[in-house]
Amino acid sequence: MEPIKYHALVEASMGRGGSGTSVSLSQFHELAKYYDALNDWKDYQGESRRLEAIARRFGRKGKTTWLDVACGTGRHLEFLRRRHAVVGVDGSREMLRPARSRLPGVRLVRGDMRSFRLGRRFDVVSCLFSAIGHLGTKEDVRRTFANFARHLDPGGVAIVEPWFDPSAFHPGTVHLRKTESPDLTAVRMAYSIRRGNRSTIQWHFLIGRPGQGVRYYRATDVGLLLTRYELLQCMRSAGLRPHFLSRGLMPGRGLLVGVKVGKG
Repeated sequence: MEPIKYHALVEASMGRGGSGTSVSLSQFHELAKYYDALNDWKDYQGESRRLEAIARRFGRKGKTTWLDVACGTGRHLEFLRRRHAVVGVDGSREMLRPARSRLPGVRLVRGDMRSFRLGRRFDVVSCLFSAIGHLGTKEDVRRTFANFARHLDPGGVAIVEPWFDPSAFHPGTVHLRKTESPDLTAVRMAYSIRRGNRSTIQWHFLIGRPGQGVRYYRATDVGLLLTRYELLQCMRSAGLRPHFLSRGLMPGRGLLVGVKVGKG
């Protein structure tokens, strides 16, 4: 089951991602505070270790400067900051609010992944949870990769978790997941469809809290389906030497790794 990418959803609904995603902003504000609970099954610490191993394999060894784009509530940065100097960027004010509470002293910036400017470079840029799938066009993806390259030192590494390859996306699939804790019970159901090179996942949520009752939310998550070849070409055109790792963080996604070439 994939994580809920509310930070990407709100970015698109604000016109920042350009994907045509439809979600009620008022409902997004409510759902954002449940993000960590709804994704409590994710092994952020284990994933962070794997990301570090990839960064060492393709880039510099030891302590590095690390930028996480679409950082959400900062769960990966929570572990990466133990060994690296980190910065986070996200399109959602609501997602950055818990990230700031979790990561005191860490620079966290609200920005569009295609065009943010931090005025510095890093050894590693990561972009996870298939956030690039919420961009509207292949050109948007190329611009995003070019922006990642702009923020990398020569020899630096971009690690990107892509959305599904078109051949691996199966429309008509229904997912159900339940989360329970003493103060929260959440049920989410998703139904997937496909229109051309767009995937659409219709999410339905029931959120119950003791003494507060049960609330219903609905969101539509639209993704851009690009082939592995198209994604690697976008990386190459952005000045990154591309690689694809079939073993990623989640089943069926893999990881894109781009090493910045040249001196600029």
